[in-house]
Amino acid sequence: MSAAVNTHREVANRGLLVVSVMLATLMQALDTTIANVALPNMQGTLSATQDQISWVLTSYIVAAAIATPATGWLASVMGRRRLLLIAIAGFTFASVLCGMATSIGAMVAFRLLQGLFGAALVPLSQSTLLDVYPREKHGAAMALWGMGVMVGPILGPPLGGWLTDSYSWHWVFLINVPIGALALLGVAASLPTDETRASRFDWRGFAFLAIGIGALQLFLDRGEQQDWFGSVEIQVEAALAFLGFYLYAVHWKFSARPFLDLGLFADRNFLASNLFIFVLGVVLFATMALLPPFLQGLMNYPVVTTGLLLAPRGVGTLIAMMLVGRLLARGADARVLAGIGMLLTAYSLWTMTRFNLDVPQSTIVATGVVQGLGLGLVFVPISTIAYSTLPMAARTEAAGIFSLMRNIGSSVGISIVMTLLSRNTQLNHAEIAARLTPYGDNAAQLAATLGHGAANLAALNGEVTRQASAIAFLDDFWLMMVMTLVSIPLLLLLKPVRSAAGPAVVADH
Repeated sequence: MSAAVNTHREVANRGLLVVSVMLATLMQALDTTIANVALPNMQGTLSATQDQISWVLTSYIVAAAIATPATGWLASVMGRRRLLLIAIAGFTFASVLCGMATSIGAMVAFRLLQGLFGAALVPLSQSTLLDVYPREKHGAAMALWGMGVMVGPILGPPLGGWLTDSYSWHWVFLINVPIGALALLGVAASLPTDETRASRFDWRGFAFLAIGIGALQLFLDRGEQQDWFGSVEIQVEAALAFLGFYLYAVHWKFSARPFLDLGLFADRNFLASNLFIFVLGVVLFATMALLPPFLQGLMNYPVVTTGLLLAPRGVGTLIAMMLVGRLLARGADARVLAGIGMLLTAYSLWTMTRFNLDVPQSTIVATGVVQGLGLGLVFVPISTIAYSTLPMAARTEAAGIFSLMRNIGSSVGISIVMTLLSRNTQLNHAEIAARLTPYGDNAAQLAATLGHGAANLAALNGEVTRQASAIAFLDDFWLMMVMTLVSIPLLLLLKPVRSAAGPAVVADH
């Protein structure tokens, strides 16, 4: 029997390993959003333009997306333990370099390095926990792992804002040093050495896939800044993305040992789970991208208050994950739990479509908790079902694909909502302004306002823009609600069976 099969029997200190991989996952997940709020401060310190500073985020996202599919091959050649230790150490060291950067060029290069090392952390952590726990406890294992993956992006903006305001933007990166050190020591002490096998690297397949993924991420990340297809850059990136994916599909079809096995999608559970995690990535990250500017830009909340209002969302996710892990271990139907989670998420988004610029803080907090509960109830069952019918040897490669789909979903979601936000704000502004005429019901109020000079005219225009933007935010929340509801029928694709723990939990062939 292989070392991989016996891993869960060999781990001397499973608790230490769980804590260590959770720290590594949390560290990587935090860095997907923690730097966002510090960008204005970085821009001033590094003397960068608006376009240049955006590469601090873009370089990290693109590097991580390109490197993620390589996790399976690297783990098989180097061993999961060695690769995980290298990824943690490299990510921590790159974080130190980011914190010490003195120019925009150096910062972008170090963020690129950080993304390359961080790409393997999430899929390796997930596959490790699946292997060290027996199948009947996979739900509980995914609940523990999911706390880092889901809570990290939620806590990133408020933590980044607090560190930037209280200290400096450098600490947004330097905070990874103690977390990374603890994770490194814990993994080294608790994770046993696993088997390796020699395998030829499919350079052609990797090149095709890297071009497709890299171009797609650039297309999504920079599309709004460059006016989409009105820009030659965006046209080239769209063409390269299509070409890269097409060439890889052809290469996979005729290659004996392709870089990434697309045949994994023939597994119905894995395919449906990836579609779900894509939608979940859209909803989670798009919401997190919209709420801070809504609260800060339109409701004039300071950064710290915004963070406090968003933090309960993470609390809701933690509660849901602790609950759902126990329910799955007792044999609850994963499809039912995921369905309840999707309905809660849709309900929270519907509530957000009724926000106005005087919405009470209690409503914002309550909505966040409900949405956190919903996302937590979806994430754990889907993460458990995704690998239930795959061979054990394919887990690390499958985890890489699963993480990649979540990341692409987040990029697609942010790109869509930000584009619609900008365009709908302009349309709404024109619509509202057209109704401010001397002949309407508000003619007297309008005449009084204009009669006080240009300053009041500017104030009136500012308020029209504010209201137009608020309506655009609500349109985005409505779109995500519809997307959530439409994805619920995908649950019918999942095939539950009876597990050792009791009733239906995971599927089998």
